[in-house]
Amino acid sequence: MDADIDAVRVAMTGDGPVPVVVLAPDGEDDVLPIFIGFDEAVSIARGMEAEDIGRPLTHDLLLDVVEELGGRVTRIAVTSLEEGTYIADLHVDTPRGETVIDARPSDSLALAARTNAPVEVAPEVFESGRRDPEEFDELRELHEVSEVGL
Repeated sequence: MDADIDAVRVAMTGDGPVPVVVLAPDGEDDVLPIFIGFDEAVSIARGMEAEDIGRPLTHDLLLDVVEELGGRVTRIAVTSLEEGTYIADLHVDTPRGETVIDARPSDSLALAARTNAPVEVAPEVFESGRRDPEEFDELRELHEVSEVGL
């Protein structure tokens, strides 16, 4: 299933604020929330806003390395859910052909946000984690709660 990064928001929990990236699969009314770390959330949000902050963050650096070596991020796929943890694949075209790299969804989404690479979600992953988007409409945007300026 093709999907878009709909938003990066923050859920207030009993343990404090927790960032969540909300994926919106094409043709679906529900969304797939993936709870992630603050650093990754900031990186995804910066990538979505195409903000250049000068020195590269880790995801900017990784993308620079891939591109300097002749590679190109072609897509990311959230492929499975194992014991409550989402698993993703990062697809990269290289001078030697396509390679698939096991990666966290948050890192993959940070790269997709910078490259406009397509995001895919396995149908069974979406079905197991789908939620009503209204659950996330009331959550605050990341930049509203982050001390790091976006």
